[in-house]
Amino acid sequence: MAALGAGGKGTSGIGMTSDRTRARMIERLRAEGIRDEIVLAAMNAVPRHIFVDEALAIRAYEDSPLPIGHGQTISQPWVVARMIELARNGRDLGDVLEIGTGCGYQTAVLARLAKTVYTVERIAALVNKARRHLQSLKFRNVRLAHGDGSTDLGEALAVDAIVVSAGATHVPTALLKYLKPAGRLVLPLASADEGERGVQRLTVIEAHAAGIREHVFDAVRFVPLLPGLG
Repeated sequence: MAALGAGGKGTSGIGMTSDRTRARMIERLRAEGIRDEIVLAAMNAVPRHIFVDEALAIRAYEDSPLPIGHGQTISQPWVVARMIELARNGRDLGDVLEIGTGCGYQTAVLARLAKTVYTVERIAALVNKARRHLQSLKFRNVRLAHGDGSTDLGEALAVDAIVVSAGATHVPTALLKYLKPAGRLVLPLASADEGERGVQRLTVIEAHAAGIREHVFDAVRFVPLLPGLG
């Protein structure tokens, strides 16, 4: 996975992309049940408006997904906060693997919390877009790769958490080998009946010596986890 260099794009906003607007987003997330103040602080520090097209910047701090091209979306802020809250589970994050970089927004939030973020995106155009965004924020702890995150990555990784940003119909067991003991895999997982309606549940898979444990949480909607490269 390639490391990111530094960039120099401005990140300050005005009006609906201002720091004040971002602070209101954080208050809304807190009111909607996000309890991890460390996650909220990281969300507050990342300017979401630079990750969307300029025409959509005025909507960047709404609690809704927005299109980023190629049939993909940037997840709504509540979902990003909730997934990272579940991944952290009140502990410090060391190394994290993210499947589905998209435009790089969730990557940026994770990069403020983790020692290293390894992130994989299957669509080449989004890899390039995410790289520009992350370079503009001068992150040096992100390793970004164009690859198929639905299968074995062919990497020697050992991570404390895996965050999958696409809806799956089954646990991607090829990824479990990358989890350290007591590591957590967080993903949107569809049951047989809900999957037909395009609904998944945020699911946590915990790795233990005796096997894995599964915990099911909130209902969400994600684009599907697809194999291959685009």
